[in-house]
Amino acid sequence: MGIKQYKPTSAGRRGGSVSDFADCTFPGVNKPEKSLLSPIKKSGGRNHHGITTTRFRGGGHKRMYRQIDFKRKRDGVEAVVISVEYDPNRSARIALIEYPKDEKYDNAKSYILAPVGMKAGDKVISGETEAVEPKPGNCMPLWKVPLGMAVHNVELTPGRGGQICRSAGCSATLSAREKDWAQLTMPSGEIRRVSSKCRATIGSVSNPEHMNISLGKAGRNRWKGRKPHNRGMAMNPIDHPMGGGEGRSKSGGQPKGPTGVLSKGGKTRKDRKPGGGAILRRRPSGKHQKSS
Repeated sequence: MGIKQYKPTSAGRRGGSVSDFADCTFPGVNKPEKSLLSPIKKSGGRNHHGITTTRFRGGGHKRMYRQIDFKRKRDGVEAVVISVEYDPNRSARIALIEYPKDEKYDNAKSYILAPVGMKAGDKVISGETEAVEPKPGNCMPLWKVPLGMAVHNVELTPGRGGQICRSAGCSATLSAREKDWAQLTMPSGEIRRVSSKCRATIGSVSNPEHMNISLGKAGRNRWKGRKPHNRGMAMNPIDHPMGGGEGRSKSGGQPKGPTGVLSKGGKTRKDRKPGGGAILRRRPSGKHQKSS
């Protein structure tokens, strides 16, 4: 795929860029499988009481959710890739695959995350048998994946479905195995261990150029349902702990959120969070640290 730059016919066009969708089977045509769609109800960042729990959310374009198969439980059955499509709900591309008709399953078609290089006509399979080879798109448990391979859509609990490395361009590296545990190096540089029975899909997630796209104008953020972010320093004291003061003022305190919780430098992960012991090495601190 590539990035398309428009002619600077306006201020928004000058700095904006979009994907050329060359990795999609039908660029410019968006016709998803209707049997795999479900409506999305917008919350505007509010909970069931109507109270705003996430600020600066609301509006945006209407979307239908594509039901993605993160579990890949049809073992030993080869599926054919019908098309690679755009998904408005995620940064990665998705692939529509079709299994042979089976009475056990209502729908022979399903969506999966498309790895880099997948195209229409390819065949994918999941399971633990010898027929499942370690090639992009195939799903298998970590004990069967060769060391050093890049994987995505990795489970944290066997049978629960893939939870990590699902966004565009992401992949984890299987670096070691010991007894019933597999050691993964995450894109952030974090090293964590998961059960060898957890499944993962071979390859990296598609659309790696997503990070290079520039929105160009504020309106494109509004289309995504994101409203302007107001600085606390520009508010009144009643609205924010950092508000008020004569002229521009740093308020004499540390940066914090509306509820007074420190927003920079503090650790946000709970010490007693389940799974914390599975992290062998934390990700490097700092926004611009390179992952190793």
